Amino acid sequence: MDRSKIKAVLCDIGGVLYIADKPVPNAVDAIRRIKEHYPVRFLSNTTQVRADQIVKTLQDFGFDIKKEEVITALDTTKAFLLREQSSAYYLLTDDAKVLFDDLKALPCRYVVVGDAQENFSYAHMNEAFRRLQEGASLLAIAKNRYFKDGEGKLSLDTGAYVSALEFSSGKEAFVIGKPSKRFYHKACKLLGVLPEEAVMIGDDIVSDIRGAYEAGLQTVLVRTGKSSADDFKSCIEPDLIIDSIDDFL
Repeated sequence: MDRSKIKAVLCDIGGVLYIADKPVPNAVDAIRRIKEHYPVRFLSNTTQVRADQIVKTLQDFGFDIKKEEVITALDTTKAFLLREQSSAYYLLTDDAKVLFDDLKALPCRYVVVGDAQENFSYAHMNEAFRRLQEGASLLAIAKNRYFKDGEGKLSLDTGAYVSALEFSSGKEAFVIGKPSKRFYHKACKLLGVLPEEAVMIGDDIVSDIRGAYEAGLQTVLVRTGKSSADDFKSCIEPDLIIDSIDDFL
């Protein structure tokens, strides 16, 4: 890892800053110290809740993080639909769908898939499949394999449902959030740095580490969150592995 090149830090949220309902030990102070040295943006593939809800949770934990410092795949999806002047059929939680209420009058040309939790019913999945058969395009807000839930166990994430729709419809999803290069490059552009001048800190070996590496960033894998022993033996090699974000500096 070439620290001399680093001008900005990108940081995952779930599993890096907090796990379940509590912050990672010393993470609040770690973020304060990192922000003294680098501009930081916090990236989230979370689609269960909106950015304002994420920020409130972080602030309640004690983090000094503002909404403008958080970039979510959910917000990026809405920006995409606005550019396309289109609405969509949404496989999302009820909380997340509220973000798209002002697009209802626009023509519906997409199926948007996030972590819909209980809304991943057969009826909703089948309706999404039929929309794809009728010509809609498939947008995956994220394609994560799993996440660590409030009980500390791994739970099925959006990627499984996206893959099911791809298999049945024969269409390939356009991925909006991590590990999309576009998502990482957008964050770098907002910070005014080149990809090679930024480092990504995350706990997901695919979305955070491989995604950032393929986008040209340096990478740091933390042992907190959903990273497992198999991740450290995989063919994907981060530039640095640390126990937690408290060790970054």
